[in-house]
Amino acid sequence: MNVLGDRVLELGPKSDAEGPYKNFRLTRDGDGVAWLLFDREGTSANTLSADLIEELSNVLSELETARPTGLVIRSAKKSGFIAGADVNAFRGATDVTAVEAEIGRAHAVIDRLEALRVPSVAVIHGFCLGGGLEVALACQMRIAIEDARFGFPEVMLGLHPGLGGTVRFTRLVNPMQAMPLMLTGKTIDARRAKSLGLVDAVTQERHVLNAVKEAVSGRLNRAKPGFLNSVLSLGPIKGFLASRMRREAGKAAREEHYPAPYALIDLWERHGGDRRAMLSAEKASFARLMVTPTAQNLIRVFFLREQMKKLAGSGNRIEHVHVIGAGAMGGDIAAWCAGQDLRVTLADMKPEPIAGAIKRAADLYGKILRKRTAVRDALDRLMPDMQAEGVRNADLIIEAVPEKLELKQKVYADLEPKMKPGAILATNTSSIPLQDLRTTLQKPERLLGLHFFNPVSRLQLIEVVSHDGTDAQLLREALAFVGAIDRLPLPVKSSPGFLVNRALTPYMLEAMLMLDEKIDKTVIDAAAKKFGMPMGPIELADQVGLDICLDVGDMLRSKFGDALPPTPAWLREKVARGELGRKSGKGFYTWKGDKADTSSGLPATSEPSAEMIDRLILPISNVCVACLREGIVDDADAVDGAVIFGTGYAPFRGGPLNYARTRGVENVVSTLRALTEKFGGRFAPDAGWENFK
Repeated sequence: MNVLGDRVLELGPKSDAEGPYKNFRLTRDGDGVAWLLFDREGTSANTLSADLIEELSNVLSELETARPTGLVIRSAKKSGFIAGADVNAFRGATDVTAVEAEIGRAHAVIDRLEALRVPSVAVIHGFCLGGGLEVALACQMRIAIEDARFGFPEVMLGLHPGLGGTVRFTRLVNPMQAMPLMLTGKTIDARRAKSLGLVDAVTQERHVLNAVKEAVSGRLNRAKPGFLNSVLSLGPIKGFLASRMRREAGKAAREEHYPAPYALIDLWERHGGDRRAMLSAEKASFARLMVTPTAQNLIRVFFLREQMKKLAGSGNRIEHVHVIGAGAMGGDIAAWCAGQDLRVTLADMKPEPIAGAIKRAADLYGKILRKRTAVRDALDRLMPDMQAEGVRNADLIIEAVPEKLELKQKVYADLEPKMKPGAILATNTSSIPLQDLRTTLQKPERLLGLHFFNPVSRLQLIEVVSHDGTDAQLLREALAFVGAIDRLPLPVKSSPGFLVNRALTPYMLEAMLMLDEKIDKTVIDAAAKKFGMPMGPIELADQVGLDICLDVGDMLRSKFGDALPPTPAWLREKVARGELGRKSGKGFYTWKGDKADTSSGLPATSEPSAEMIDRLILPISNVCVACLREGIVDDADAVDGAVIFGTGYAPFRGGPLNYARTRGVENVVSTLRALTEKFGGRFAPDAGWENFK
């Protein structure tokens, strides 16, 4: 028996010594089959690094000499097969030649694995991603455990597969199915992988040994490339399909912002079907992408996410969440928490909002949960609570009623006497300082903010807001709760708008001033998209809700005055008419479900100017510097991560502060001064720029 975490493999007799390797365990069973177990030293997941690849080369030398009757490769880690490359190795790369030489050495080792003259089988559980999938593809056969997940996430780092994956994947799997998976970074489960021909068999852990015997003996019914694969590699057909792929890629991202998908399409169009040429071209293309600002900034974003995960800590004690207010935000917060295995009670004064929230929850679970039983269980955990009885037993109460100070305080007066000792009272306010909210509380120390962002299921950030009297232990518990529901916490001190809304409000209000200047809304949104934003400020205002934009704008202007653009009178009129954006079906745009009709407006020949882009974007960086100076957030990297994960700020820019560094602080400050002279004091550079590095 060889115990791998909670996985047990019947390996048969094995040698007395595991061998001289740090990251591998090499044994041989009674049938002469070698079992090579990936077990990277000191980590909970296997990743590929230069030292591991070098050691794999030594292992292959031993196997080439020993000539076992077969080779089985699998992971000794509970988490999965191989999670991809060690991203640390990619940071700061600037020399294309050096990167290409390094990737070339790794290529040679993977090619040797493929060339072994014995039957080779990858047995895969958990995540098999990126370079891990490329290792598996170099084996002759692949057996997946039912929980396996496969994918090429390199595009998320501004790259494409670089260890032969572009060649082996498109040879094995129909390119019209293989290419979209690499272009989007999506993962697929074991059954889908089997249907595509990526794996040869799907089995349960207890049947692995029999499946391996079938494979090594040649009795396994192996997946084989179809005739269509060869046809799709013909020149004229490739050209047509590549053009279609570029059009689809263009809908998601501009080539100048995200070059990797386009480089992958070029690679396949020029060399698909020619193994040797494509392997060589893949190395060169990968190296060129690695040193681009896009790749380096996306790698930065990867580490920002990891850094923010650590802020959550561990030891979540929250089991029962009570949400007050079943509107768009409250209902979606409740649904997300129930989907993360927590018991949730959802209260509102009327049954209709609760019914709507549960319907939205069912739709969400249908998209994100793979099993019907999981959908059923999540809905069972989300309990309507018209009488608000859940308050009495809840570990955490989240208030998500409209942004009215008096209303929130009235809610607190009713629920505070019912709360059990040690329970946390959290508000989802987007702008009201906690110092104002706490004034009527008997125990203000247990009030804190948990500010979710819309849409809750897509935006990863939660601002965890404290005031000067917040209980430190409850704050730690709130941070751990955020991590437990698979979200990224940002600790912020209570201040009007906190960080993200304070940064985002001038962006959206400036766009509305441009509307007053008779600039078409589609051109304003195009200016933001040209910079790299996923959606423009006008569409974003509709998405957030014009009533919320108005409330937040009023709150912030009452605190910061002329530092913000004025709120147009016509915005109040739209809100009064019930034109609230996506949630009412009409705002600046007409909405059909989650989609805005952006077809109206000026012809596409109307191009946004550089000045328009600066008017929208630079105030975000300016506010972020102000928040650092004021101590609302104490870490510049956390500021960048928060604005990316809370608003979708162009990830390839690396965050608003990183963008300022890249552009040059002197340039940013001088541009802000020029905008101040032309448009007024709202563009005045913050004093924090003097000490910003």
